[in-house]
Amino acid sequence: MSSVLQTIRQQMDGFSKGQKRIAEYILSDYDKAAFMTAAKLGKTAQVSESTVVRFASELGYSGYPAMQKALQELIRGRLTSVQRIRASEMEEGDLLSRAMHRDVETINTTIESIDRAAFASVVEKLLAAEHVYIVGVRSSAFLAGYLNFYLRLLMDNVILVQHSAAGEIYEQMVHIGPKDVLIAISFPRYSNMVIHAVDMACERGADVIAITDNGMSPLMPYATEALFVQCEALSYVDSLAAPLSFLNALVLAVGYRRRQEVDETFSQLEQVWSKYDIFGKSEDE
Repeated sequence: MSSVLQTIRQQMDGFSKGQKRIAEYILSDYDKAAFMTAAKLGKTAQVSESTVVRFASELGYSGYPAMQKALQELIRGRLTSVQRIRASEMEEGDLLSRAMHRDVETINTTIESIDRAAFASVVEKLLAAEHVYIVGVRSSAFLAGYLNFYLRLLMDNVILVQHSAAGEIYEQMVHIGPKDVLIAISFPRYSNMVIHAVDMACERGADVIAITDNGMSPLMPYATEALFVQCEALSYVDSLAAPLSFLNALVLAVGYRRRQEVDETFSQLEQVWSKYDIFGKSEDE
């Protein structure tokens, strides 16, 4: 799918004089245009607001807000927190419903767009790996920890790469090699620590599985396999609903392939939990 900038370049010759002024401004300063109202963009490009609206329609968008969203998507990976707030759709109203409906939308979009063949390939690589490293920082650290918790119940070769200090990541990955897999989880704003980790894994011959939001992610040049999961939120808070749901599916897929071992593991765990009274008992037990 072409980006809004590619579409503008392709259609440039057919634009009117006013539309060309809008196009030229967007191509030169799209990071600023992404946060302008139609009226502001028109004033800046010295055309009317209605010309801006028609320009968006000419590009194939349902209206100016849709074009603006496409521009914001281009730069979402490097937006500051302040820019994300300004780019958001937050306003007074039922934020509870709007936030949760947005999460449902991200899950549904991921279901429709996820590459099933890549997903199956990832499962095979995890099952065949000598060691499975998992890395994620900032909000993605919760995702990495969640995946680590459940994969460790299924396999005994899983390593969560900690990140309390930058140097620790490389120290924990010093033995990664060609028979290993690194699962790198990163969403906007992408962390340089994760990018450096996947670079190190590639240099040492390990497979890199990128769990990220789209093909423009900086993890892509290093990825052996990439799985795109939606994480768009209403504002400055990352939405982890779709990534968590996806990780559930990944754990279940791996567990299904190792269901005999999983059954044995949980039978042993139930005995341990019961012996040491790990969980509280209900009144009917």
